[in-house]
Parts: sequence; C-alpha cells; structure tokens
Amino acid sequence: MGWKAAEKIVKHWKILRGDNVMIIRGKDKGETGIIKRVIRSQNRVIVEGKNLVKKHIKQGQGHEGGIFSIESPLHVSNVQVLDPVTGKPCKIGYKYLEDGSKVRVSRGFAASGAIIPRSEILKERRKPRPNIVGPKDTPIDLVLEKTYDAKTGIGMPDL
Repeated sequence: MGWKAAEKIVKHWKILRGDNVMIIRGKDKGETGIIKRVIRSQNRVIVEGKNLVKKHIKQGQGHEGGIFSIESPLHVSNVQVLDPVTGKPCKIGYKYLEDGSKVRVSRGFAASGAIIPRSEILKERRKPRPNIVGPKDTPIDLVLEKTYDAKTGIGMPDL
C-alpha cells in the first residue's frame, strides 16, 4: 500500500537533500536531522533516523525476514530548515550576490539572514549516467573528427 498522489505538487522546492532540518509536527516534533531523500511527486521528505515505523518483512530467497525499523516519509510542510547561525528553524528566501550568483538565505522571525549553503551531497548523482554504448550512439572516432575549421573555412558547405 503506497501513498496517495499529492493533490498540489510543490513547484519551487526550497528544501534540498542534505539540508539540516527540524521536524515541527508529528511524533518527532522538535528533533533535528538531515534530509536523506526528497520525494517530489508526493511532496514528502525522508529525514535520517526520524519518523521510524516497524515494517514486517517475510523471509525469502537471499534475505532474512523479521521486524525492521525504517524511516517513513514526512510531508514537506512538517519540516523547516535550521538557520546556520542561530540554530532555530526558519523560512528560506533567495538573494543575488554582487557577483550575480543566487544563494539561499534564512528569513523569518528568529532568522539571522545568513546564507544557507548547498550540501556537498548534491554534487553526487543519485543515478549514475549510463556508460554502455547503445546502437544509436555515435562512435567516439566520429565525435572527435573535426568537420569545420573556422580559420581556413574548410568543411563549409556551399550556400
């Protein structure tokens, strides 16, 4: 039995994987943790080590059965990012720096206005790029072949 599809999908996500958050509703209210996974299709996040539920798993080929504790997803509205300076939950806003880069900043009642850095986990891909050559992929020797030289004009078709 899975979750229902979300009626209103959050379009602009401000909470990202690897953020330090505080749970503001539910049985783990007031506890902090790091976001392990974001499920955008259901407007839910999984916080590492929080919102644990018991799962009964039947024994099968290659794995043991038993009762396990797993992390259950929380709705995104039940968590708030922690301010890096004050350590209190805050809302997230965006700001452009002098060099033109866009950064997340803390905003709200107990916020310091400090920059909330992006996590290093986001630089790693969750799903690795496929490296198997398929039938429709261009061979590497054709990719590296130079077809047009701007200085000499070689390779330019007659127009």
